[in-house]
Amino acid sequence: MPNNLQDTVKLNNGVEMPWFGLGVYKAQEGEEVIQAVKAAIRAGYRSIDTAAAYNNEEGVGQAIREAMEENGLSRDQIFVTSKVWNNMQGYETTLEAFETSLKKLNLEYIDLFLVHWPVKDKYKETWRALEKVYKEGKVRAIGVSNFQIHHLEDLLADAEVVPTVNQVELHPQLTQKELLKFTKEKGIVLEAWSPLGQGNLLENETLVSIGKKYGKTAAQVILRWDLQVGVITIPKSVNEGRIKENADIYDFELSAEDIAAIDALNLNQRFGSDPDNFNF
Repeated sequence: MPNNLQDTVKLNNGVEMPWFGLGVYKAQEGEEVIQAVKAAIRAGYRSIDTAAAYNNEEGVGQAIREAMEENGLSRDQIFVTSKVWNNMQGYETTLEAFETSLKKLNLEYIDLFLVHWPVKDKYKETWRALEKVYKEGKVRAIGVSNFQIHHLEDLLADAEVVPTVNQVELHPQLTQKELLKFTKEKGIVLEAWSPLGQGNLLENETLVSIGKKYGKTAAQVILRWDLQVGVITIPKSVNEGRIKENADIYDFELSAEDIAAIDALNLNQRFGSDPDNFNF
């Protein structure tokens, strides 16, 4: 179990990825995202998750370059994730999208590149393009996002490279236990986006009362739960105080009873889109 902010999980290709990172969905390009990323790296975060669709890759790349210099870090100490958006899926367009992301980030390589959504009749060709850039050494690991079990089974039927990560909506009201079991069996690590349920779970009585036992917030309880059930987590914030607070989860451990109580909150409820029914 992770004991500090920089602890890593070994992916199925041997690459080490931090269990904890900063998500920058909806962080505005420019000063907002730059300051958020720099605050996170100052606080000890070593993983930053962006995407072409977030329109902030340039700011993320700039912040990483500046933060490395300011904090005496080398590129191999920061783990950077980006994703190909739906309108660029398909073989040639994905290759193009990857080069665009790399150029915008202005980094020598990307650590993890994901298929953002399982676009029907396209994600297999998209995956073939990711396999190509992976084999060329332009990216250290490749994976998927928002894939359900049936998408993964379909992909794995033809894939030459098994995805390292599947990033999905996951929180106490959408615990994704079947998917977690399936991905573990396949050697794929599950990663939670929107782990705090887009803020909808922060007043939840069960989570608040568990937090009180440890002197922690509901948010900290959720993030600790992620780690203890074996899920990478990337809470989003642009507020320096919250960025630090989110990461302050290594001085307590949830009991088996607490984990069971949190698991019992599951309603299979999504706050984001359904991977089987999205139109963007």
